[in-house]
Amino acid sequence: MHIAVAGNIGCGKTTLTTRLSRHYGWKAEFEPVENNPYLADFYQDMPTWAFHLQVFFLHSRFRQMTRIMQDAGSTVQDRTIYEDAHIFAANLHQNGILTNRDYQNYRSLYDSMIEYITPPDLLIYLRADMGTLVAQIEKRGREFERSIRIDYLKSLNQQYEKWISDYGKSKLLVVDVSKLDFVGRQEDFAYIVEGIDRELYGLFR
Repeated sequence: MHIAVAGNIGCGKTTLTTRLSRHYGWKAEFEPVENNPYLADFYQDMPTWAFHLQVFFLHSRFRQMTRIMQDAGSTVQDRTIYEDAHIFAANLHQNGILTNRDYQNYRSLYDSMIEYITPPDLLIYLRADMGTLVAQIEKRGREFERSIRIDYLKSLNQQYEKWISDYGKSKLLVVDVSKLDFVGRQEDFAYIVEGIDRELYGLFR
């Protein structure tokens, strides 16, 4: 099976992906952040580096998806290829950071790739309010994320809510992490696991 974890910057995708991988014995695929050659430059100068960053993420995610589809085992993935296009690239274009020319070029590339992609069996969307996102970003202390603007995070949240409201590619589990602490409280993690079991197997383990 292919299980994907979606959500805004700082919502806890990587942490949940890691915990689910350990709990179920699933292989984990993580977002290329630490070795990303454009991310730090992007947050300093978005208009200059937006296209480069989005193409890097798109290509990385496509390679991930290829590995997942070829793997006979089950995989949990930190962020999807759909978010790259429908959330981040769309948001940059809507806010005038990604030009029409670059956005159309990007979408053409995405549309060509998506023909070869199989959707996940289950998408887990981590919904988070702004206070939760900001607190988590500050807590993990990545230097390049210190320059992320609040209005940028808000705009991404709006894009996510719009996308999720229309999502129909697979089973969907929405988890409001603003009200949960799945790291510090075992019962909160168990609550998420129960939701996953219900969606995947139709039962509680």
